[in-house]
Amino acid sequence: MPANAQSGSSSPSSPSPSSPYYLKGGRLNVRFNGVIGWLARHGVSLMGSAELSVRGRKSGQMQRIPVNPHTHGNAQYIVSARGHSQWVRNMRVAKSGELRVGRKVRTFTATEVSDTGQKSAILRSYLEKWGWEVNQYFQGVTAKSTDEELTAAAPDHPIFLITVEK
Repeated sequence: MPANAQSGSSSPSSPSPSSPYYLKGGRLNVRFNGVIGWLARHGVSLMGSAELSVRGRKSGQMQRIPVNPHTHGNAQYIVSARGHSQWVRNMRVAKSGELRVGRKVRTFTATEVSDTGQKSAILRSYLEKWGWEVNQYFQGVTAKSTDEELTAAAPDHPIFLITVEK
């Protein structure tokens, strides 16, 4: 249940020099993510999964997708394993959203983490926890990859620092 369930093929979108990395979900993945989202809406979190709701930048409607919120240090993040998906583009505009597990809804603000600084450390810890599920979207980069390899992969995987509102 990577953070970007979208319909379509399971191969990378045609990258071009001006086109950011994005890997669409296959039919099976989309169905699986639908089940994970349904479970989260009904109070069942698998290893910390939640349903993300973010306002659509064009429609204005709340868009929902299952995600794996990730704690690194004393902060919580949402990582886009599949790349620059629609929810990422929506989050860049909305700068906020909700995480839901059952009736518990956490409203948050979001700040995108720059490709410099600690992004590679966040990716490494994310892959240590979720790699069994998301390694296939990282084009050979794993938690055991070098710092240089993680730094090179960082632009393909947006990360948002989330600050839960009290």
